[in-house]
Amino acid sequence: MNSRNIASAVSVDDRRLTASAASVESGEARALLVVLSVTAGCTDVISFLGLGGLFTAHITGNLVILAAHFFSGEAQIAPMLSVPVFIVMLILTRMLASSLELRGFASLHPLLLLQFVLLAGFLILCVVAGPRIDPSGTIEIIAGMLGVSAMAVQNALVQISLKGAPPTAAMTGNVTLFAMSVGEILVGRDPAEIAEARKRAVRTLPELLGFALGCGLGAAYETAMGLASLALPVELALLAFAMGFVVEPARSVNPTRMQ
Repeated sequence: MNSRNIASAVSVDDRRLTASAASVESGEARALLVVLSVTAGCTDVISFLGLGGLFTAHITGNLVILAAHFFSGEAQIAPMLSVPVFIVMLILTRMLASSLELRGFASLHPLLLLQFVLLAGFLILCVVAGPRIDPSGTIEIIAGMLGVSAMAVQNALVQISLKGAPPTAAMTGNVTLFAMSVGEILVGRDPAEIAEARKRAVRTLPELLGFALGCGLGAAYETAMGLASLALPVELALLAFAMGFVVEPARSVNPTRMQ
């Protein structure tokens, strides 16, 4: 390998170091994950109550609603569109993150900003639609897809930019992991396995509580304000973006510099 190729390889490696995932062990990162969980909880509840049962975070719930409406002859467009929109947005988010990493930029801040912009668009369109919401209306459907897209970005950014962190928008896996960990703590015999189970339980509990808190806040705000209550997750997304500035990317070891 000539000197130019070596320099190019080192340059690419340096950029990947800069763009590596943030550490999830810091207190700042843990706080960010809780804020994201609250955001997902309130967004999901507000969209469910205000847009005729549309889930934005627990996207698989839309499959159940879609099947139920389909066989009852009451198929709805929004649940039908939500799953492909969610999948496409996940793919686009991954592509965006890869492009940022190749250019030496950390992906956390841009993805948090993207989530904020999508949620802000969700809020604006719902306000434009007025107090009489028609879940089958064009503006309402587009608004709902922006909410779905925002939650897709959040699902992706946790895996891409906060690797090792528990999910913040889909709680089924967290509930299962937490319950199984508690069971291991109660009946386990191997001290090492019990200690590991305790770590898993402690790691997943804040996200569970955050999501539950978000659900409660979202339900209360939606009851009082209607879809204008989407201002709450928008504000939380802005807070998450600001918090992202103190979550430093973790530096991995550069093998070429150890030789």
